[in-house]
Amino acid sequence: MQKKYLLFHLLTCLFSGLSVSGQSNLLWTEKGKDFHDAIPLGNGDIGISAWIEQAGDLLFYIGKTDAYDDNNRLLKLGKVRVSLSPNPFEGENAFRQELRLREGEMEMRAGTGEDRVTLLLWVDANKPVIHLAIRSKKKFSTRVQLENWRRQERAIVEDRSFSDPYPAIDDSKATYVPTVQYPDSMLSNQSNRLVWFHYNTHSCWPYALTLQGLGTWMEGQTDPLLHRSFGGSISGEGLRNQNDTTLISSKAVTSQDLMIVVLTKKNVETKDWLKALDAKQIEIRKANAKQDLAAHHAWWKQFWNRSWVRIQTQSDTGAMITQSYNLQRYLMACGGRGPGWTKFNGSIFTLPWKHDADYRDWGSAQWFQNARLLYWPMIASGDFDVMAPFYGTYLSALPLAKERTRIYYHHQGAFFSETAYAWGTYSDFDYGYNRRNLPVGFATSTYIRHYWSCGLELSTMMLEQYAVTKNKKFLTDTLLPLADAIVQFYDRHWKRDEQDKIYFDSAQSLETWQTATNPTPIIAGLKYVLKGLTELPASLTTAAQRKAWKKTLSDLPDIPKKQDNGRTILLPAAVFGKNSNSENPELYAIFPYRIYGIGKDSLDIGRHTFSVRVNRENRCWGQDEIQAACLGLGREAANGIVKRMMNWNKEYRFPAMWGPNNDEIPDLDHGGVGNMAIQNMMLQSDKDKLYLFPAWPGSWNVSFKLHAARGTIVEGDLRGGRLQKLVVSPETRRKDIVVMALQ
Repeated sequence: MQKKYLLFHLLTCLFSGLSVSGQSNLLWTEKGKDFHDAIPLGNGDIGISAWIEQAGDLLFYIGKTDAYDDNNRLLKLGKVRVSLSPNPFEGENAFRQELRLREGEMEMRAGTGEDRVTLLLWVDANKPVIHLAIRSKKKFSTRVQLENWRRQERAIVEDRSFSDPYPAIDDSKATYVPTVQYPDSMLSNQSNRLVWFHYNTHSCWPYALTLQGLGTWMEGQTDPLLHRSFGGSISGEGLRNQNDTTLISSKAVTSQDLMIVVLTKKNVETKDWLKALDAKQIEIRKANAKQDLAAHHAWWKQFWNRSWVRIQTQSDTGAMITQSYNLQRYLMACGGRGPGWTKFNGSIFTLPWKHDADYRDWGSAQWFQNARLLYWPMIASGDFDVMAPFYGTYLSALPLAKERTRIYYHHQGAFFSETAYAWGTYSDFDYGYNRRNLPVGFATSTYIRHYWSCGLELSTMMLEQYAVTKNKKFLTDTLLPLADAIVQFYDRHWKRDEQDKIYFDSAQSLETWQTATNPTPIIAGLKYVLKGLTELPASLTTAAQRKAWKKTLSDLPDIPKKQDNGRTILLPAAVFGKNSNSENPELYAIFPYRIYGIGKDSLDIGRHTFSVRVNRENRCWGQDEIQAACLGLGREAANGIVKRMMNWNKEYRFPAMWGPNNDEIPDLDHGGVGNMAIQNMMLQSDKDKLYLFPAWPGSWNVSFKLHAARGTIVEGDLRGGRLQKLVVSPETRRKDIVVMALQ
């Protein structure tokens, strides 16, 4: 059911200096009923989903970005219940729950005057700890319970599809070896604290590598899952153990602080994990709590000051779009700064809407087609710390990617598959369990068999980020190693035709055209990436690299086209077979590979192609709004944005629980598409030009700050169709601004 919520000062203060970036609080005046009313908080690595239930208890799930179990499932750490006695939240007492985006915290109040009780909940932006501060003028007692559903072994039956590693005995008969979920451990010999953890005594990593013909790679490598420990401790002054899952107050007090320290360690014995947990808990306890909270607030302040978008329309539509934009970015900040990539299917904020809180549709692998859309808008918003784990995951998988290219195809380079585990192999389900009479490297799933173009888009994203930051270390240590190996794969993998052009046969055009020759996403991607590589500073690349890139670029065939009623349009491939999905691969030459669009001689070709597209998608990974913006089609982009950004799941209280759409809840690629489309409606760059408002509705007011190429930051304020303010840094880039006509 849709919950009553208020947009605190959003409508009246949107342009009146509420804050530099216009972040608004969310306020609720009703208690929750169940997990549908959970509100997310996080520090980038640790996330919680919290609510006050009708009976008055505070509950929250805890997630962590690296809590991968023996089966490579990203688990919740557990669920915490906090009960107060007397309970101020039961009955009809006044209730107020406020999520303060600007501060990264949530306050919950019950009662008024002398009866008021306040709870402040936050996940420290700089330390691995969850804080709960309870304040009252009257004395109360506290009871804290750890509710854990992984108390014994069980066979997992609900995830038997897609990416989770279920070894097949016989695919033809659909018989499987049961995959076991192993239990957590609760330590019973603790004094004044609860300690629990999950310790991986098994690992699916050796099975995946052996299945996929990469068993020799294991020699000299460290299993990323085996002996991984993750869990935490719960403590608070004056709290004592009732049992191994419950803390209770020693006496009634007017103030109670609860501290939950969370820790993951790889390749350690449990005693070493516990020793590290003890040290971290002591360190955090000794710190000054007020200083930690101030530092936490400072982190969130600088985050929101990096970039902002505030939209105002005659109705409250602009406020809702602004809220959606902010909340999508907030979710990425809460769950995107851990040691690995953010899972597109729910991040660390999945809830038990289907099974338990560990379940997620599409399993434990990553789908690049979805995941990229979470990250693309982070470039223009300057959130490079959120981008880093995404690139870092692929960089750490690069050695294996090179080795499997050598084993599978006997040449140099590296390819990354559409579905992949973090260590770099296909998902086992897509690779196929039944290998009888199949060559090594042959994936049985036709959806991803030759779907490797994600490496080209990854390279494009890195080139775009380098264009914005001009960070030489990022270029030399991340961009070049990945992009060079990826384009080398494409140069070596296919033969040349009679014109000495690369002939991309036995290829596919995304998941939609699973048999294709010369697919547009590959050709457009290579043209865009190779051109970008050749334009990098000669001092940071080698002569051999530049020569190879130019040669491969010259060897590429043309992007496939045809005449349609006297107009030239793009094709998904030169030759393509049966349609098997609902993507528009031909539009990849518009986005992500900006060959046709604003500032290009070929704008009309892009617009004609867009106008006759077969698949029109306004949710999840559909890219219509981004591509419309790239083509300067403001009306189409704006209409799509209104529908998308107001389309969150109304069963949930938090108004950015997108989906499930094609994925999971929250469906973060849904919000990511919206954020990037809004950015491109306001600002695009081509070579040395910055196009301002290339697809912006004249009836929409907006204040914004965005990052652009050549280290440029553009801050503007548009009201009543007139540009009231324009700040360009560095100022020398002001001459490169082209203000487009509003639509």
